[in-house]
Amino acid sequence: MTISIDALSPFELSLYLEKQIQSAPDAPILNAGRGNPNWTAPVPREAFFLLGQFAVQETRKSSSALVGKQIKAAPERMGRLQTFLTTHPGPGADFLNWICQADQQLLGMTPAAWVSAACDAVIGDNYPAPVRCLSVCEQPLKAYMIRELFDDRQVPLDVFPVEGGTAGICYLFDTLMHTGLLAAGDRIALLLPTFAPYLEIPKLPHYAFDVVRIKAQRVTTGDRASYVYPQAEIEKLRDPKVKAAFVVNPSNPTANAMGLENISQIEAIVNTDRPDLMILTDDVYGTFVPHFLSLFAALPHNTACLYSFSKYFGATGWRVGAIALAKDNVFDELIDQLPKAVKAKVSARYQSIASESTTVSFIDRIVADSRDIALNHAAGLSTVQQVMIALFSLYGLMDEGQAYKDEVVATCRAREQQLFSTLGLTRPAPARDTAYYCDIDLLAWGTQRYGAVFARYLKQHWTTTRLLVALAQQQHLMLLKTSPFGSDTWSVRVSLANLPTHDYAEVGKRIIALFDHLQMACETEAK
Repeated sequence: MTISIDALSPFELSLYLEKQIQSAPDAPILNAGRGNPNWTAPVPREAFFLLGQFAVQETRKSSSALVGKQIKAAPERMGRLQTFLTTHPGPGADFLNWICQADQQLLGMTPAAWVSAACDAVIGDNYPAPVRCLSVCEQPLKAYMIRELFDDRQVPLDVFPVEGGTAGICYLFDTLMHTGLLAAGDRIALLLPTFAPYLEIPKLPHYAFDVVRIKAQRVTTGDRASYVYPQAEIEKLRDPKVKAAFVVNPSNPTANAMGLENISQIEAIVNTDRPDLMILTDDVYGTFVPHFLSLFAALPHNTACLYSFSKYFGATGWRVGAIALAKDNVFDELIDQLPKAVKAKVSARYQSIASESTTVSFIDRIVADSRDIALNHAAGLSTVQQVMIALFSLYGLMDEGQAYKDEVVATCRAREQQLFSTLGLTRPAPARDTAYYCDIDLLAWGTQRYGAVFARYLKQHWTTTRLLVALAQQQHLMLLKTSPFGSDTWSVRVSLANLPTHDYAEVGKRIIALFDHLQMACETEAK
């Protein structure tokens, strides 16, 4: 069976085009569709490998050269680490020395205890225990999320480190179903545009959700643009049949954080008509926005927060993220209020991990479901990955980590400026803009640049998919179509994260080159 390329998902189309084009010396392929950043955070990684090297030395004490021993608490270990760091000077060693002097409240234990726990975890010779989150990771992760995403609001919360944001998405959907909080065919709301899988997952046969779309509109104020959810769209959340709302904030592909006016409107709806509304917010791009405010910070009782370290720290290959829930949350309340028959079914599912399954919290059900209940004793993100999470989190909290943030954000904004200046586009309002992606309506841009006659020609003879194929084949430029994200039909995503800064003017020039060629064809047809 032959499948039309118009039917391919954005990511499958991108993979298809990668196979169809070859780079040329005078026109190298520019893949501006990928969301993988082209930067890394070297200091926490250097600290990680130094810690690992030191931990391996610790396993060789009083043992053979080939068989190491397990790491146990040792009061003299801190001194040995500091001696080791003096012989391995550099930014990573400086960072580890900073941790050795850190406040006990930040680490969740004394620095000496943290060092021993981190050495044990980085060796990876024990199962994760506790299964949900290691103590070496828990407090640094909480502190990082509270400062970077939750506006320093001190909400008592639990965290579950997971294998990146994609795993977190799957875990959340599955446990909402297993606990009876959602059932096949239930009505949910998606705030659009959003990451395409959030639109694709509800269509799967075992979910078959009835999806209410809440779509943001592009608005221009002065010489700046942003995206805002119209009041009438947010009002759809008052519908008592809408059981859950899913939002990527800041959004993908529009790279726009939700404004205070929309957050306040959702707060008002929850506090009046919808105290039972479940909200799931994916905040992976929150660290790219100054003074970001997560929906979790505004509505902790009703919200589950998903975060990934992949974009900000250039760590897509690490597969590290986290789910956060307030200790007092609507998910646990709704499980307690389930109809008797449903509640009995849910209790039966979790009875092997607690004598009274009603005492199992929603977040611990997520952990258990991630290993199909029976393997709950061996659940949890690998201990090695949790050390990396702890180091990323602690680095983000130190002064140098803030300098790193400033540099990353400045890089993204410089790329945005180059692209937008080349294309003559209105730049986004900086207060809400991640500058990680941009969403360009090719029809609107073409109309502005070439006129109404050209726009009619484009609609008659082209589709967004055909334009993307032409850009790839003729200009060696790859972009991502975003109508499957809930964007407009003619919209495409340009990633500002994965190419060298100087390439973004070239991205704009290649778009212009294709459209100049189409303009010539339009003029020929009009003669």
